[in-house]
Amino acid sequence: MTYGVILDVDTGIDDAMAIMFAVRHPEIDVRAITCVTGNVGLKQVLANTLSILDVADAPQIPVAAGAQRPLVAAARDASWVHGKDGLGGIGLPASARELSPLHAVELMHRELLAADEPLTIVALAPLTNVALLLRMYPDAAQRIARIVFMGGSASVGNATAVAEFNIWHDPEAAAIVIDSGIPLTMYGLDVFNRVAAEADTIARLADATAPVARTLGGLLGFELTDPGDGTVFTHPLIGDAGAVCALVAPELFTFESRPVQVELAPGFSRGQTMVDRRAYGGEDLVHEPGWTPWPLADVALDVDVPGTLELFFGTLVDTAGAAAS
Repeated sequence: MTYGVILDVDTGIDDAMAIMFAVRHPEIDVRAITCVTGNVGLKQVLANTLSILDVADAPQIPVAAGAQRPLVAAARDASWVHGKDGLGGIGLPASARELSPLHAVELMHRELLAADEPLTIVALAPLTNVALLLRMYPDAAQRIARIVFMGGSASVGNATAVAEFNIWHDPEAAAIVIDSGIPLTMYGLDVFNRVAAEADTIARLADATAPVARTLGGLLGFELTDPGDGTVFTHPLIGDAGAVCALVAPELFTFESRPVQVELAPGFSRGQTMVDRRAYGGEDLVHEPGWTPWPLADVALDVDVPGTLELFFGTLVDTAGAAAS
């Protein structure tokens, strides 16, 4: 099966790995890549995206600039996790590829209408672009087969104690997407935080001569500093790339169809994805007449870590750390 895909990204370290995986996997046909402010500012996201396409020796895929800030709140970045350039300072050369003259929303709409069959949107960033698409072009929803989004959590957060970064960055946009009625797959921190590369794998990749392997080694080996206590550590997760793995190999994941909603109120829980995992109804059904059920999403709650790493690295590199053909 081949998936026609639009990637929506805020290209930092793990988006870069996701892009390389998507353009190299034989069952994924990337029709367009749209960019949004998130891990770093939009200008850097665009530059990173084009450079990563060069590394992956990708065909000419249209890349467009989108939203520079969330719908309501001010823009905030996660550069402490990804480095000032968003790619861990690995020093990729600037790309000669040209950006699409279209805004990201217009490019999404064009590709959706032009496709013979509905496309899948794989959203690996704050959902601002996707929400704008659904507000500007409500007809687009009928042309979207599914939205697979990296975001949220049924447990802990990372931006705050309960909120994951992509949802926290623009919770209003996330709420629009989750309430859209489009089939949803939520790849959140419950699985995101578990798919990590081994240190010897990273070292082998970093020493490789092939561009894809060497780039993977640099991205996975980036050292960051905890803003709380100053501890220096590595964070060798394939991250957003796992969401793309879940698209082509859902059998490696355990999904539950669960009601999901986003907390929009100011306070400690803003941006939290509330995932209802109760076995039966509760007081809300009894004491709140007219209570409206939350939208359902297929929530990833468990993962075959070795299988996912085998899929990811098997698509991009061989056992010697050279670029996969």
